[in-house]
Amino acid sequence: MRFFYDLEFLERGPDYPLELISLGVAAEDGRELFLANAEFDQARATPWLREHVLPGLPPPGDPAWRTRAEIAAALRQFVGTETPEWWGDFAAYDHVILCQLYGDMTGLPPGWPMFTRDLEQLKEFLGSPPLPPYLGRPHDALAEARWLRDCWQALEEIRIRK
Repeated sequence: MRFFYDLEFLERGPDYPLELISLGVAAEDGRELFLANAEFDQARATPWLREHVLPGLPPPGDPAWRTRAEIAAALRQFVGTETPEWWGDFAAYDHVILCQLYGDMTGLPPGWPMFTRDLEQLKEFLGSPPLPPYLGRPHDALAEARWLRDCWQALEEIRIRK
């Protein structure tokens, strides 16, 4: 089962860990998951995050707000017994943060791969064809996960025709 995901996060340089803000997942079978990190201290957000990411988060009290441990459990439940094939876009940091939900890479649930496949690499491999336009709100993790699923489907059709 393919799972297309996007994370919004705080990056403050080499001396600080990456901090999860929100997670969006669009499964190949049409299921979707959106969660926001209740432990993220919005006071630490950069001006860029305040302008582009924070306005799109759910209001306080929304059930999407969960602790990191609750996000890890919900994601594991969402994936279920499937062996996930993770797909992201420029996903190196996303994969690190995904692993950190479970401690480190060795703490991933059984059967989960220790890597994320990257849409940009597939696109380049196929000759950089145009992708479907992104119509969602920028930096909305779930909207971007949906778009990744659409892009993968378009690229897969090109791959099959070659």
